[in-house]
Amino acid sequence: MITRPDVEKSTTAATRHVWAPRWWLVFPIGLVLWVATVADTFYTNNLILLPTVVLLGSFLVPVTAVVWYLDHDPSPELSPRRIVSAFIFSGVLGALAASVLEFWLVFGPGLFGTLKVGFIEELVKGVLVVLFALGIRSYTTRDGMVLGATVGFGFAALESSGYALASLFVVQGNQLFLSLPSVVLNELVRGLLAPFGHGLWTAILGGVIFHAARNGRLRPTLAILITYVGVSLLHAAFDFFGGIVGYIVISVIGIAPLVYIWLREDRGLPFRRAAHRIQGA
Repeated sequence: MITRPDVEKSTTAATRHVWAPRWWLVFPIGLVLWVATVADTFYTNNLILLPTVVLLGSFLVPVTAVVWYLDHDPSPELSPRRIVSAFIFSGVLGALAASVLEFWLVFGPGLFGTLKVGFIEELVKGVLVVLFALGIRSYTTRDGMVLGATVGFGFAALESSGYALASLFVVQGNQLFLSLPSVVLNELVRGLLAPFGHGLWTAILGGVIFHAARNGRLRPTLAILITYVGVSLLHAAFDFFGGIVGYIVISVIGIAPLVYIWLREDRGLPFRRAAHRIQGA
């Protein structure tokens, strides 16, 4: 005999299976469509296709990452609606908030300006993680990492679109040219780096934010502050140094705490002493 919880569980799983596409189909199909659009644009010189090139290239990896989560067994606390909403709204709200704050606070390029950008954007994404966590009743470290990665990927997708469009305009001498190769190269580089940038940094921060929760409520802790400073410095270093070697080194540095926090889950982090349970009779 099937109990009611079993029926509800099987119904939920069946519903998720029906509407959530397979992640391993999303990426190759999207990649083929992007390559076909790029080839068509080169062949016909049809500028109307440029938005399609930019959007497909910028959203392919972030969307694949989100669909990967939806295609697996998600936590009951992170519904598909919450994940999709976080991805979409974080991209728009994050871009708007970061743009205004950087307009107010960042003056010119250089190391100091790059540091400001890193701290501003990681702060914005951290606030968005907290906002989209409202209503969750039970906080786990891995849920925080998934929500953080979703927020980061949404932010990265729209940011990459902006960089791709900006790279279209190339100045040579006193003349302005439209360079489709620059757009394609920008899309390729940022697409390859997407899993090691915003998604990774915000996943780390989101995991620590959720890990610090007590009694079903989020709370500020020293661990969150230390993590925020750390991911902001990684972000700034990623933007400042650049180059293949720099990207690889900074990505490896970022992956180490990500893997550690994921495997450690809800056990004590180095920032606090784990509590010992007292066995009673």
